[in-house]
Parts: sequence; C-alpha cells; structure tokens
Amino acid sequence: MNRATAKHLIERYFRQLTEGCGNGNCTNEFCASCRDFRPLDSNSAAARALELFKINAKLCDYYPSFKSSADGNSLLDSTMSDKDTNDDFSGTVTLTLDSFGCLASSNSSFFLFCFIADVHYLTENNICMILNFCEEEGDYSALVRVIGRVFSNAEALMKSFKKDEPNATENSCKPTDVEKQNDQTLEKMGAASAATLPDDALSDALSACEVAVDIQAVRRVYDRLLSIDQVEASLVNALIYLTPNVELDLEYLDVYEANPDYLNIFIIVMENSNLHSPEYLEVALPQFCKAMSKLPVTALARLSKLWSMYGLPHIRRMMETFQQLITFTVVSNEYDAENLVNDDETVVAATQCLKIVFYASILAGDVDVEHNEEDEEDTDSDELTLHELLGEERLYKKGPRVDPLEKELGIQTVDSIHPVIPFEDFVNESLNDVVEMDKDFTFFKVNAETKFSFQSCPFILSVITKNQGLYYDNRIRMYSERRLTALYSMVQGQQPNPYLKLKVRRDHIIDDALVRLEMISMENPSDLKKQLFVEFEGEQGVDEGGVSKEFFQLVLEEIFNPDIGMFTYDDETKLFWFNSSSLENEAQYTLIGIVLGLAIYNNCILDVHFPMVVYRKLMGKKGTYLDLSDSHPVLYQSLKGLLEYTGNVKEDMMLTFQISHTDLFGNPVLYDLKDQGDQIPVTIENRQEFVDLYVDYILNTSVERQFRAFKKGFLMVTNESPLKYLFRPEEVELLICGSRKLDFEALEKTTEYDGGYSKDSQIIKDFWETIHSFGEEQKRFFLQFTTGTDRAPVGGLGKLKMIIAKNGSDTDRLPTSHTCFNALLLPEYSTKEKLRERLLKAITYAKGFGML
Repeated sequence: MNRATAKHLIERYFRQLTEGCGNGNCTNEFCASCRDFRPLDSNSAAARALELFKINAKLCDYYPSFKSSADGNSLLDSTMSDKDTNDDFSGTVTLTLDSFGCLASSNSSFFLFCFIADVHYLTENNICMILNFCEEEGDYSALVRVIGRVFSNAEALMKSFKKDEPNATENSCKPTDVEKQNDQTLEKMGAASAATLPDDALSDALSACEVAVDIQAVRRVYDRLLSIDQVEASLVNALIYLTPNVELDLEYLDVYEANPDYLNIFIIVMENSNLHSPEYLEVALPQFCKAMSKLPVTALARLSKLWSMYGLPHIRRMMETFQQLITFTVVSNEYDAENLVNDDETVVAATQCLKIVFYASILAGDVDVEHNEEDEEDTDSDELTLHELLGEERLYKKGPRVDPLEKELGIQTVDSIHPVIPFEDFVNESLNDVVEMDKDFTFFKVNAETKFSFQSCPFILSVITKNQGLYYDNRIRMYSERRLTALYSMVQGQQPNPYLKLKVRRDHIIDDALVRLEMISMENPSDLKKQLFVEFEGEQGVDEGGVSKEFFQLVLEEIFNPDIGMFTYDDETKLFWFNSSSLENEAQYTLIGIVLGLAIYNNCILDVHFPMVVYRKLMGKKGTYLDLSDSHPVLYQSLKGLLEYTGNVKEDMMLTFQISHTDLFGNPVLYDLKDQGDQIPVTIENRQEFVDLYVDYILNTSVERQFRAFKKGFLMVTNESPLKYLFRPEEVELLICGSRKLDFEALEKTTEYDGGYSKDSQIIKDFWETIHSFGEEQKRFFLQFTTGTDRAPVGGLGKLKMIIAKNGSDTDRLPTSHTCFNALLLPEYSTKEKLRERLLKAITYAKGFGML
C-alpha cells in the first residue's frame, strides 16, 4: 500500500466516525450513522481512525457530499462514488486545523503525528514510510524523534527489525547493487563455512547463532538513514543514552540469560557502517564497547558465529572499527609505568570486542578442528609441591591456558588454516608501543581475575611484544628454581647448584650432552628450568650467553649430519624431516626436543631447518594433505595430480592401497594403508581416502616413535610455559630460528659505540662500507662471529643491540668479540684495506673461547 492510499483511508475512517455515511439504517458500529454509535470529539476520532486503519475495519459503501459549514471552514469537499471503497481511492480530501485541533497543521503532519505516536519499535516498513513523508515535506524532525526514541530504548531496539515482520512493498528501501553483491557474498561465505565444518558442527553453529533480526533489512535502512546528517546525530546521541543502561542491565540483572534476544541490540548497532567516524569515536563507541564486553561468553560466541557468516567486507569493517577506536584512544593519551594502558577501559573493551571479530574471521575461513594430536597425560601427584607450600602455585600452575570464548566456540587459533582476514591485520602497532610487558605479565599470571592483560588477547600483540612476555616468564621460572635450589641445599646441607650446568668436550659433544641431559630428565626434570650454563672442557670462556649459543650450534651440526641418519634432507626445499627408518634410539630425539625447548627458554636462536608441519605438530595438530606442500613437495604434486585427474583413475593409474618407500639403506619397504591394501585398487570414488591415508602415514604414523620422543623432550622444558597459548606455529618457528632476512641497514642504525668511537669516526664509516660490500655468506659469518648465531633475532637485526668498541690503535691483531654481549672489539686500523683483510680472517677462522 502506498503512502497516498493509506492517508486517504485514514481520512475516510475519520469522516465516517464524525459525520457518518448518511444511511439511516447503517449497522456498522464504526460509523456515526449507526443508532448505537457514541459521538466522538475530533481528537478522539482522529486517534480512533488510526486504530481502525491498522485493523482494516469495515468502511461503509455510500458517502453523501458535504458542503461548507456555517463558519466557512470546509470539513470535506468531495464527490465520491461506490468505487471509492476500493484501495485505489482517487477522490480529493482536505482536512484542516479546525478538524483536528492541535493535532496537525496539514494533511501530512496529521498522518505523521498519528503514525509515529504509535511506533514502539522499528521495521523496514515504518522507517521507510516515515522517511518518504519527511523527504516530501523537507523536514526530518519526525524521523529524528522516532530514531532517537527507539535507539535509546533497549526494549524497543531489541524488538526492532524482526524477521517475522511483513516485508515492505512500495515503501521498502530498495537494495542497491552493493547490497545485492554483499548478499551474494554472504551466501558464498556461508557455503564456504559449510565446506570447512563437519555437518553436525555446522548444524550446531547455525542453531547456536540463530537470531530474529532481518540483517538485510537493517542494512537497507542504514543505507538511507546514514546519508541524513540530522539522523546521524540522533543515532549518536541515542547510542550515548542507551549504552550505560545496557551495561548496567548486563552486569547486574542478567538480562541476556532471561531473554537471549537482548543480543539483537548489538547486532543492529554493529550494522552501522559509520561507527568508525569521529562522531562515534569520542563517546558513543567507547561506551558501546564497554557494554558489549559485559555480554556473557555464550552471547559472545553467538555473535562470533553470526558474524562469521557475513562475508569478508562486513567482518573487515567491524575489525577496522575496533582497531580504529584502539588506535585513536592510544594516540590521544599518554601512558607510562604509573598510567598503564591496561587501565584504559576504552582500549580494554575495544580489544575484547575485537576478539569476537578475530574468531569470526577464523570461523569464516578454512579450519581444521579434527586432526589433533593426543595430549600427553599428566601424572599429577597428590603431594603438595614446594611452589604450593610457598604460595606460588598461581605463577607455576601446569597445563595450557584456555580462553573461555575459544572453549565455547570449540575452536583454537591453531585450527585455522586460512582466516578470511590475515592474522597480521589484527596486530595494533600503536598499542604494542605503549604496553608495559613486565606489568602486563604480572596481570596475566597473577591478577587475571582483577586486572586485564593483553596477553589474554594475544592476537593484538606482535611476536616481538609476546616474546618479551615469554622472556619474563622464563626468567621468573629461572629465579624460582634458584630459590628452590637454595632452600633444598640449606635443608639437606649440600652445595647449591642454581644453574643447569653442562660440561662438554668439543669432540664428544653429543655423547656428553646426551648423557647429562638424560640423567637430568630422569632424576630431576625441573632442573631443565634453570638457566643454562655451558662449559667447554679445556677452554676458559665464561658462559654469559655466548658459550651456550656455540653449544647449540655444535649440537645441531652433529645431530643433523646426514651420516648419523636421524633426519633426511631434501635438496630442493633445504629442509630436514624425521627418518622413519633411523636406527637411533628415542633418547637422541628426546635430546633434540630438549635442545629446542632450551633454546626458547634461554632466548637463543638456532639454525634449524624444519618444515612448518613440525611446529604445527608441536602445537597439537596432526600433519594433513596441505602440509605436504612444503615438507614433501614432489609427493604433494603427485597426490594433487591424482585428485585432479579427470580420466579413468583405476585403469590409467593402476594404484592400490599398498605404498612403498625406501629405508635407511635404500631398500624398498611396502606398507598397506588398509588391510590387504594390495588387493584394493584406487578409483575415482576412493582416491580421497587413499590420499588421506597416504598423508597420515607419511607425516604421522611412520614417524610416530621419533616425533613422540622429540615432542616429549620439547615439553620437558616448555610444558608450563604460555608458549602454546601466546604463539602460532609460524611464530614458534620465528622464536626458535629467528628471522632469515638480514637487514644490515637496520643493524647499522641501532648499533652503539664505545671506547672513543662514534658513528662519525672514519674507521666506523670504513667498517660499515666493508660490511655492506660482503656477500650473503660473509655477512652470516660476521653475525656468527659477533653474536654467536648467523640468524637475526625476532623482529630483525634492528632489534639486535650490537656494540663496537675501540680496542687500541693500529695493530696487526685481529678483531675479537664478546658473543655474550654482541660486542665487537675493533682496533683502529690505519687503512680500509687492512680493516677488510683483518676482519675477513677473523670471521672466517673463528672458533673457540678464551679469556682476554
């Protein structure tokens, strides 16, 4: 029904109530000509006319013509026929101010006043009808009043835009081309999500996030409203008024538990595409985020699941809205050790809201929630530990931390294969610059119930910032072990041993290290949590970090030696993989796991070349088909070709469920993927099963013994660490291996000088020109010589604090270094050529430690 028709019908009801139809025998109880009808004044008749219109009450068929009254104010001036009872009423009607008193000053004003007075919640119909009236009159005050009244009232907003409301017809807000495209995107994303979740999980997800809001209607309404400045201001003010009440309701009245439709408020408001604009950033959006953060975890999970079905443009818009609020707040304030960003309610609330979008991005992308490694069983003792006796159990509680929202959703970050928004986009650099990680770590470990820690939302932190938190965790554990050792030694009367001491021979480093670490792991595994202290037999070097780096390097060189046969090496990928036919016992693999754990624990960089699937398996996932692309690229391409083959697989490929590979000595080994696999041909129907079983054998089953021992050693050191909670597999690789990109320009900018040198000294200028002229291998030699490793730390060489100190005047002595402190002792050579020659000789033939 169009606007003009609705107006005419209401006017007809009003005339019927005030003047009647002229039929003396009328039986219509809603007509003034009926004998039983009670006369109404103009105001009452106007209100009654609106009610009759809404219930589609009976209209009399015949109307006489009415002329002007004695005072000259025409009530009606029309000539009508029986056909006027149709909806296509075409007569002309004029209602004046005298007819309705103070109700209206014109036809449109009267209709609008009556209509908006009865609007208790919003639909696409009533919004667009009011909007059309306002556009004709050029006055949006009525629309502003309705928007302000509903958007400032939680009960009214909660009931708005319900799916069961009748669709608008001629008054609907027509979808634009962009809306149609977004609708198609929504459908595609829903299909994509369906493809990545098991059927039962998808069904649960859809039922869990079922909401009554007509999302597309909300978007169409916003598209029209947000172009009107007066309405924009009304939305801002209404949101400011609404959110404190909503926050109190959620915090003290448990309104969501009483009525889950309370979530509709947040669904509707978040569809406002202008939330990131300055008008909202000052007050409205911060208050709204605080209210949203008070939602129970079940409601947050419903929101995340719902948003995951929206499609990339909408998910990214919401992510950018919260990110912009965080950045705006951070740059608008000053933070220090006394005024922590952790105490800023706006930043905290926006971060918690961003977490909802983060998991929506994961759910909307490709996920793998099935292929999980079995967790190692924890054999907890009933006896009190010394940590518990000292009241430190909160600092050193076992088991990985679990995020409540993650648990409610049944998904982990490590389950994500490809999120729709890259993980890097959720990192907020402005926040990372101001967060005090020492204080944040304390909140994370001790005061989690009363203080917010950004480590509870690790997605927003860079790997550099998270590494600082891990560093504090490791150091505190080391200090704690020292205290316990001192206490034990006092009780038992023994000499305290506060360090994990390893005394090894260079020529027998594996045997010495293996025996010592194996004894420690069996007798007292907690000693692995002590600070590592390595001593090379016959050498004078004191381990302040540099000797440990050398130890790690030598151990890895031995263990990854192809002659030992513990690992296989791929010449194409330059990566190592576990040798399924290795003759070495499990203790050797456990040692490698301990070494990797100790490297993270002692903040050392290792020259390890593993495919990413190794780190995924360490984080609890099994190897899958997609992991083959970097671990076994040739096999990956072969299996991909099998899956994509369009011909007759059975006759053309002639494959069975029996596979073969070579052992350590090059002999073929047969393995049945299924019972009597040599009798089961691979066909187009079962080729996916064949690929899945093949991949599971190569990446999991065939190396189960070796990898289990390797992981056991790794967890001996890291089982109580927040490593798994804070870091993704690719970030764990970065922690262990460092960055492969060597930016010596960044290193030059951050290097400090001592002993009389400065960046303007001629020798320093010659030094950097020489370094920049080196090839890649020579640059790695220099890093190895100066820092003890040829890898850049997390964050790149710009994060490496190198010192170049003067070591006398011109001499024939070679440069020396303190690898523990990344310090280079450089004599002031007389020429650039001599500098280059002396430096190259030093970095090429450097080996061993001595006392200067």
